[in-house]
Amino acid sequence: MLKKTYDWIDERLNITPIWRDVADHDVPAHVNPANKMSAFVYCFGGLTFLIISTQILSGMFLAMYYVPDIVNAYNSVKYISDEVLLGNIVRGMHFWGASLVIIMMFLHMLRVFFTGAYKAPRELNWVVGVLIFFVVLGFGFTGYLLPWDQKAYWATSVGTQIASTVPFIGKYIQILLVGGQDVGAVTLTRFFAIHVFFLPAALLVLLALHFIMIRKQGIAGPL
Repeated sequence: MLKKTYDWIDERLNITPIWRDVADHDVPAHVNPANKMSAFVYCFGGLTFLIISTQILSGMFLAMYYVPDIVNAYNSVKYISDEVLLGNIVRGMHFWGASLVIIMMFLHMLRVFFTGAYKAPRELNWVVGVLIFFVVLGFGFTGYLLPWDQKAYWATSVGTQIASTVPFIGKYIQILLVGGQDVGAVTLTRFFAIHVFFLPAALLVLLALHFIMIRKQGIAGPL
């Protein structure tokens, strides 16, 4: 049944050459952990992408129940944790995944730096990778406020005050994020919008560029 369905779609869209071009790609020997365990460091990028995928899926689940306003936000998070089937597990995956993805991305960047993989012709891909790192940090910063508890409120207040110290544009960044004089309803709405719309859009574009350049330039050779 599935094969007939696939053949029917493939006959009309000719998708087989597309996924074969993506999937049928030889892995260089120096990045294959089966040849030597030290090659595992080359897997940090793939593991980071795996965690990001988990974060996207778990975030989509949480968004089905989360209410982004200061009256219901805390209770909706509590409802997810206490009442929704497997909600506590999914929220835990999203919470701990937010820290784990930063750690894995940092390790991936260290590997790229110390193996010289940022050098020509991969400089632009290094820049894109750094931008992805900042986007991921943005996810962590904006997501921290969403539970709307005391810890989230005061951490965001401190964070936006720190942002205001950026030379020349700090004041405007704070106004953009907070939406007023103090952290409140507008801030929560803006953080939610940034967290689920603006940052995911930026991340998907940057990841697409990152993978296209990896495919065209290949993986850097061994030291």
